Amino acid sequence: MTNDGNETARRSQAWFGASGRGGMVYRSWMRNQGFGPEVFDGRPVIGIATSASELAPCNAHLTRVAESVKRGVWQAGGLPLEFPTMATGETLMRPTAMLFRNLMAMEVEELIRANPLDGVVLLSGCDKTTPAMLMGAASVDLPALMVTGGPMLNGKFRGEDVGSGTHVWKFEEELKTGRMTQEECFFAEGCMARSNGHCMTMGTASTMACMAEALGMQLPGSATWPAVDARRFEIAQAAGRRIVEMVDEELRPSRILTREAFENAIRANAAIGGSTNAVIHLTALAGRLGVDLGLDDFDALVREVPTLLNLMPSGTYLMEDFCYAGGLPAVLAELVAGGLLHGGQITVTGRSVAENVAGAERIGTDVITGLDAPFQPAGSGTAVLRGNLCPDGAVLKQSAASPRLLTHRGPALVFDSPEAYHEVCDDPELDVDENTVLVIRNAGPKGYPGMPEVSNVPLPTKLLKAGVTDMLRICDGRMSGTGYGTVVLHVAPEAAVGGPLALVRDGDPIVLDVPGRSLRLDVDNAELERRRAEWAPPAPAHTSGYAWLYTQHVEQADRGADFGFLRGCRGHEVPRDSH
Repeated sequence: MTNDGNETARRSQAWFGASGRGGMVYRSWMRNQGFGPEVFDGRPVIGIATSASELAPCNAHLTRVAESVKRGVWQAGGLPLEFPTMATGETLMRPTAMLFRNLMAMEVEELIRANPLDGVVLLSGCDKTTPAMLMGAASVDLPALMVTGGPMLNGKFRGEDVGSGTHVWKFEEELKTGRMTQEECFFAEGCMARSNGHCMTMGTASTMACMAEALGMQLPGSATWPAVDARRFEIAQAAGRRIVEMVDEELRPSRILTREAFENAIRANAAIGGSTNAVIHLTALAGRLGVDLGLDDFDALVREVPTLLNLMPSGTYLMEDFCYAGGLPAVLAELVAGGLLHGGQITVTGRSVAENVAGAERIGTDVITGLDAPFQPAGSGTAVLRGNLCPDGAVLKQSAASPRLLTHRGPALVFDSPEAYHEVCDDPELDVDENTVLVIRNAGPKGYPGMPEVSNVPLPTKLLKAGVTDMLRICDGRMSGTGYGTVVLHVAPEAAVGGPLALVRDGDPIVLDVPGRSLRLDVDNAELERRRAEWAPPAPAHTSGYAWLYTQHVEQADRGADFGFLRGCRGHEVPRDSH
């Protein structure tokens, strides 16, 4: 089972090309699946890592996508081998899927390294599965290509388009104020989620699919095709063909995921009005590759980038509309033409970003706008805040916020957990008005644990009934990309490790100045030091198991909430043979 030429260098031949008992063991057990001896002739072995799971509804259809990838691999002369990974679906997992992103990344990394693979296609869907797979693959650095599962079809309810996630918050407000009945809500659920796929708003799943494409790790146009569109499977088949070529070219993530690629992704995220969660995930991914990427980069790089996409939650349309208006290539083409991207950066196609989008066409001007008349002006993307309340930073999504609240001073109303707020938010006697600043703490990486998407807590019912539609909220947790409102997120350091958020008390004046990129607690330093001396860390909630491991090793939000011991690339050296 030996081969000549480049094939002798293929990693999989350490298994399938081995002589003696070792090679016999590997080949014979593979043959119980019906593979003939010819598939061990030195052709590239391509892993298809799939997070398909009925416990992750966004990913449930990926088994069908994997079949298309396999066809492409066979067509190109490779051997496709599908294998399952865990699925971190935000829709069902408790306390939060983010708690398990790092675990999934570890699993993906070790499965790729431990098996006879020359390259891998990554199949993801829900928001944490995409960064987890990219992080794991980057740490191994074998040729890798991502295929995301695509968004659901547009939701339809009472003759209007409704967006997953975004309309959940809106329907909740209508239910609380009596404008909608519970029976109507039940009916709307099915209207909102009417096909396979992930959220069709610009939530984190759609955002991270676009980030994978903007980084150059996904084929052009593949981020936006709906999950049930035939072209989703067509592009998956093309990915299967392409990964075989990438193995021959030795085109690895480390060649694609450079500092320039991350700068492209950050600017693309601003242009599409993407989720603030991209900050966490891109920072973590950069750490796996040793790319110097800091929180302030997410502010500095987007100040000259306008929002070009009119999509919920910042706008009107949904992912299906985005796709048919030209998809992400049309946005990237606009940015390249404006000199806002590194057009020469290489991608999984083997071509540059500029070459990939050279023929991209923007259909109409309603969904994807141009740089000459953008949907929102330059500088309306994610803002990074600093100040005595967030010395290591915090973020705010300007495109989803209320302009009147971007400069605000108000008294704090503090809750030590999101659950504590939910217990009283319907109380008509709650001491709160539209100027109050809701502070929700102990929702950070260590404190919850896992940094859940709880920061955009619903407004107090008494204010909703009075017609108030937004108020300033501050939290050390995250917000779903489908959410909206004036919400300061990812406050670092978090309260649970003694960050300044732990020292805030009811009535303390809080001052937000987004144009000045400032968030501060208007309390003198002597008083804050007195409070700090009285503060004690919360007792650990976990003393064993994965949650204990997580709380012991997770880094803060400004560093991507990865495990410190997972930073850097560990490579793809073939493990020792025990046979």
